[in-house]
Amino acid sequence: MDFTFDSQQLAFRDAVRKLLLIEAAPEILREIWETETGRSKELRHKFAEQGLTALSVPEEHGGLGLGDLDWALVAHELGYYAIPDSLSATAYLAADLLTQLPDTAPLKKEWLPRIAEGEIRVSVGHPANPLVSDAQVADLLLLWRDDEIHALLPGQFELNLNPSVDLSRRLYSVRWTPTPKSRICDAETGRRVWAHVFDRGALCAAGQLVGLAQRMLDLGVDYAAQRKQFGKPIGAFQAVKHHLADVAVKIEFAKPVLYRAAYALQYGEPMAPMLVSHAKLACGDAAWVAARKSIQVHGAIGYTWEADLQMFMKRAWALDAAWGDRGHHKARVVESILRDDAPIGPGETFA
Repeated sequence: MDFTFDSQQLAFRDAVRKLLLIEAAPEILREIWETETGRSKELRHKFAEQGLTALSVPEEHGGLGLGDLDWALVAHELGYYAIPDSLSATAYLAADLLTQLPDTAPLKKEWLPRIAEGEIRVSVGHPANPLVSDAQVADLLLLWRDDEIHALLPGQFELNLNPSVDLSRRLYSVRWTPTPKSRICDAETGRRVWAHVFDRGALCAAGQLVGLAQRMLDLGVDYAAQRKQFGKPIGAFQAVKHHLADVAVKIEFAKPVLYRAAYALQYGEPMAPMLVSHAKLACGDAAWVAARKSIQVHGAIGYTWEADLQMFMKRAWALDAAWGDRGHHKARVVESILRDDAPIGPGETFA
């Protein structure tokens, strides 16, 4: 497989990066966290203006019709800036779920154009994540029940807030009763759709994790350049250099794994689920190492509320367990490579 991102994809990523650089400074994020909902309507509106909410919506429903490779780039930026928003849940996962429904499904024609326009938020409740993110601001909940897909509007469910180590996440347990009216997809079709959504949820989490790893590395490098001991920056000491170099290596090895998985998903390769699990593991490992090494560089100050590092560490810890923990993804990789008919070797993997 010979693959590189084209100039349009890279230009779109750069545009997103410039937007977030201005609109998602750490002090702005703290202000958003302290609001009642923990979300910003202004930030969501700017995402819509940038075309992010329309990214995965098919063109016939008013979207851009782009794919998983584009979202891998966007997820990296969302992670790097620790964006407190349900953008990916709405514009990537919910849009993908609705797109998979039969064309006759009324919900598809009604909600996909609204997602593209950025006027609504949709939260997805998958069995891999017992708690539903951003359910308190959702205009629509798409929930799993025995492989069926159910759609609920505000007023049709009750919420209970569950605290998270990452204060930017709003996680809720949802109390609701399935009915024939709420069911939009039977179990047979739903099983395929939910598997589709799970892989994209794991890919999006992986993309954010590698972005978080890069941000924590950058924070560690900046601190090592400013903090002085014995009359010189601590970054001049070999032990500190080794810590930061370890993180840089982890990130550089994780990125191609992430992009390979995104490519496999976008083009429907049979090995896509295993490659997604590999990406989730590699990116999660990079983020964990980045958190550990960066906190060693910062010292105890890195844990304090005033330090920006703690924001990104907590998000990394939370996302590492989202959309399947390490045990789940390791099991998928093992099952794939050890089965009797496993396609092994470069000729199979990168054909």
